[in-house]
Amino acid sequence: MKLAVIGAGAVGRSVVELAGEHGHEVVAVADSSTAVVADGADGRGGDAVGVDPDAVVARKAERGIVGDDDPEDALAADYDVLVEATPTTLGDAEPGFSHVTTALERDRHAVLANKGPVAERFGDLRAAVDDSDGDIRFEATVGGAIPAVSTVEDIEPGHVTAVRGVLNGTANFILTRMAAEGLDYDHVLAEAQDLGVAEADPSFDVDGTDAALKCVILANVLSFGAVDDPADAREFTLDDADVSGIRDVPGSALRLAAEDGQTVRLIGEATGETVRVAPRLVPENGTLAVSGTQNIVQIETSHAGRLNISGRGAGGPETASAVLGDVGRLE
Repeated sequence: MKLAVIGAGAVGRSVVELAGEHGHEVVAVADSSTAVVADGADGRGGDAVGVDPDAVVARKAERGIVGDDDPEDALAADYDVLVEATPTTLGDAEPGFSHVTTALERDRHAVLANKGPVAERFGDLRAAVDDSDGDIRFEATVGGAIPAVSTVEDIEPGHVTAVRGVLNGTANFILTRMAAEGLDYDHVLAEAQDLGVAEADPSFDVDGTDAALKCVILANVLSFGAVDDPADAREFTLDDADVSGIRDVPGSALRLAAEDGQTVRLIGEATGETVRVAPRLVPENGTLAVSGTQNIVQIETSHAGRLNISGRGAGGPETASAVLGDVGRLE
């Protein structure tokens, strides 16, 4: 498959680097201000030869650009699948939403690592797919390398009663360290920032927003996948989620929990009716008590019981593996 990668952060760069190992060719790459489009993929004739992955990555690291073309040239290139890996935005989910719909209007496929369009405008995306010969996939928007979305789809959403889990590595690292060392939130947050586990502004993670977006996406998969007519589905956005973060979890709460053989984790839960994210007590040696930056997804099913899938929920190569898995599903 010929790929156009929009977004040159950690995920986008990893897709560019790993695509060849999965049998795909990157013919265009764009960041926010520049692009590189392979010869023959620009509509000027000739057979497209993929861009040089090493050159793209090196140019981005050294000069802060991916090429000398315009980002619009990448959107107009001759590709089979658009990979949308720009940063997540809320509300109108732009520019990611327009990037995806541009691909669909050209009857191309799109694979998203960007949560915004799937969490905030899922109904609009489904309508755009209905009018296109292209399709969308978005495994990478939930849990990095963990195949949460595809597992729910394989079971069939109508047979899944709930999906819950630990879906943010930064929050989980902080809670794990607080419990292990008896430290308070502010101390561990500073440590996480020093280690690069937490951003300078950690709000998206510690306030539960990131986990909530993932749960909203899962709720949309459950809701839309359980009905024959999309008009009968309930569409979820972040505004529909009940969200509490971990800023106010005191170290004393973790110490008291440990005395009862429990600990605290930021747990997200999605059904076809509700989305909730909040710190919850879980058994200290239980399935949901994953440590560090690990994530876990727990799927409750009507006939197959409870399924648990754990792994790395973030990271460039990890998330790129989910993107490229989705590309393979579209072949």
